[in-house]
Amino acid sequence: MIYGKEDFKFKCADFYPFKNQAEIDRVRKITRDEIAAMSGTHPTSPTMEINLVRNDELELIMLTDMVRRIMDSDRLDKKVVMIMCNPNPTYIKAAYMLHELGVNCRNVKFYMMDEWADQDGNIAPLSYKAGFGNAFYRFMVSRILDIGFREENFIYHSNKVTPDFSKMLEADGDADVVYSGPGWPAHLAFIDPVDDWFCPTMEEYLEQGAKVASLHPLTIAQNSLHGAFGCSGDISRVPPKGAMMGPRDAMRAKEIIDMHGITTAGTEVTWQRLTSRLALFGEPSQDVPASILQLRKKPTHVYMTESLAANIVEDDLFQY
Repeated sequence: MIYGKEDFKFKCADFYPFKNQAEIDRVRKITRDEIAAMSGTHPTSPTMEINLVRNDELELIMLTDMVRRIMDSDRLDKKVVMIMCNPNPTYIKAAYMLHELGVNCRNVKFYMMDEWADQDGNIAPLSYKAGFGNAFYRFMVSRILDIGFREENFIYHSNKVTPDFSKMLEADGDADVVYSGPGWPAHLAFIDPVDDWFCPTMEEYLEQGAKVASLHPLTIAQNSLHGAFGCSGDISRVPPKGAMMGPRDAMRAKEIIDMHGITTAGTEVTWQRLTSRLALFGEPSQDVPASILQLRKKPTHVYMTESLAANIVEDDLFQY
């Protein structure tokens, strides 16, 4: 007799943060064609739009949006406040384009989305090579200092800054744009589904500002595959905590560009395919931090690649 998978029932591992199995089963069935049919809309959120794009378009979308906003800040002589994630090759291209286009960056203010911290909550210094602040400084800030950017307008997480990060952002009029994308445990920035963030009500949860918090094991596993840590699953090299913006900062941002397109070294293998569906189409929940973007009152522009929108199907021949 050949036994099908329905003949073996089990409960998933306790560390897995998503506990609503009915929601997992529901979103797993959402097809590529159903996502494509949304085309600028969302099933339940009036302020979120879903856009299906080619794999090679995602970086270009972020790059174009970033450069346009900085160009407008120069042309209109108006401050632009941007919360930045860490796709560092994109920043090299942005800096090059700003130079070639003769853009003055005097009105630009960058806030880093998140940073690493040690087991005691001490935030990594800017000199830490695997840090997000370090990467952004090397790939962006250092390359535009000669075209008007002021170093004091680079706000990165530190033991001194993070406690006041959200207040500083609010004093700047909140972010004009946040560039984001969900992590394996559906984190938004490093806002993970861990006890450091959970609140009795969603209202309380959404009012939390920046702080240092523990990271979920899936976040640590995900980052062990990144270049800064050797692309080798070396979990021992990944710090256990992080400093990050809070849900409040995301909810108050004027716009969010939310990008869903991470695959393993350009293959079709990805930890993000199910997580993206939970974040975008599952019921908003503190267990799925990125799902709070569905609750925003202001625009959220989601760009999902064909690889991420691909149907989730079993392949009994392909293993690793």
